[in-house]
Amino acid sequence: MNWRGISLVLLILLLGGCAGVNPQVYADQEPALDLFDYFEGESRAWGIFRDRAGEVRRRFTVDLVGTVEGDLLTLEEDFLYADGEQDRRVWRIRRVGPNRYEGRADDIIGVAAGEAHGPALNWQYDVALTVGERDVKVHFNDWMYLQPDGVLLNVAEVSKFGVRVGEVTIAFRRD
Repeated sequence: MNWRGISLVLLILLLGGCAGVNPQVYADQEPALDLFDYFEGESRAWGIFRDRAGEVRRRFTVDLVGTVEGDLLTLEEDFLYADGEQDRRVWRIRRVGPNRYEGRADDIIGVAAGEAHGPALNWQYDVALTVGERDVKVHFNDWMYLQPDGVLLNVAEVSKFGVRVGEVTIAFRRD
C-alpha cells in the first residue's frame, strides 16, 4: 500500500471516530423525554464546568422558566455563578419534526440542532462565550438523559477547533 492509500485509511478511521453515538439507540428506553413537557413551567439546575484536565473551574445554579405556545418553547435561564457573576440566556426552541428541535438564543451562533429519542436528547450548537475582554467561539455537544425520578442529567463536551477544552455537567429538577 502506498502513502496515499495509508493516508486515506487514516482519514477514514479519524472521521469514523468523530461520528459519535446516534440518539436513536435510546428510542426503546424509558422514560421518554419530551423537551416541551419537561421545561414548561419552573425548574432549577446545578452545574459545574471542568477544564480538559478535570479541574472544576466554575460552579453555578440556574433558575428556568419555560413557556410553550404550539411548537415553540421559550426557555428563560437565569445563571448565578459561585463567584457572584450573573448571566441570562433566553432560548427559543422550535419543534421542527418528530424528535427534532431547532433553537436560537442571542449568544448562539447560527441554529442549535437537537434530536431526542427515548430518555435522551443530543443537542449541538456553537456559542460566543465572553472570556475576559473578548468573545471566544466554542462548540457544545450536549447530551441530556431523563432519569426515572424526573431528574434530567446533562453532560456537554465543549470544544474549540475540534479540540476538547472542557465539559459542563448539569442536573435539572422540575419544581
